[in-house]
Amino acid sequence: MAKLQWKPSTILNPVPVTMVTCADAKGAPNIITIAWAGTVNSDPPMVSISVRPERYSHGLIAERKEFVINLVTRALVRAADFCGVKSGRTVDKFKMAKLTAEPASVVDVPLIAESPVNIECRVDRIIPLGSHDMFLARIVAVNVDEGLIDAKGKLCLDRAGLACYNHGDYCGLGRPMGYFGYSVRRRKKLKRNR
Repeated sequence: MAKLQWKPSTILNPVPVTMVTCADAKGAPNIITIAWAGTVNSDPPMVSISVRPERYSHGLIAERKEFVINLVTRALVRAADFCGVKSGRTVDKFKMAKLTAEPASVVDVPLIAESPVNIECRVDRIIPLGSHDMFLARIVAVNVDEGLIDAKGKLCLDRAGLACYNHGDYCGLGRPMGYFGYSVRRRKKLKRNR
C-alpha cells in the first residue's frame, strides 16, 4: 500500500491517559490530564510529563516539585476528560469530578483514591522544549490496588481496565497479545505417546 507523507506531528499513538495530581503552596489539590507521559529511565526509575507553561498545573508542579501520576481506567475516562478541559484556576476538579483526594505515601501532594495505580514523583529538572516544558522526575513510591496482584505476587495490570488516548479518542486496552520475551522463548518439547 502506498504511504502518504505528512508534515512532522505528534502522531506517536496510542499514549497513556493519566491524571496528574499536584497542589498549590497552601496544599489545595489540583488535577491535570496528561497524555504525554512516559518512562524515561529504569535506574533510578524516572518518568516525564510534558505540560504547556500556560496551564495552571504547570506553575504548581514547578513550584512544589512534586506530582503523582494516577493511571486512568475505563470508569475514570469521563473524569479524566473533564480534568483535561477545565482549569483548576476556577474549578475544584476533585469535587466536580467526584474523585477522592487521598494522602500520598511519600510526596506532599494527594493521589486519586479511585485510580488503581499511583506513581509518586519528585521533579529532577524542567526542560523547556517549545510549546511544552518537560518535567523529568524520579519515582519515589508506587501505590497499587491489592486486587491487581495475583497469588504469586505478580502485578496484573490487565485486571485494571486501563484506558489509552489514541489520536483524539479514549480507548480501552484489549487482551494481551504476548509478553516480554515470548518470541524467543523455547517451546517445551511435547512427549509423544508410543
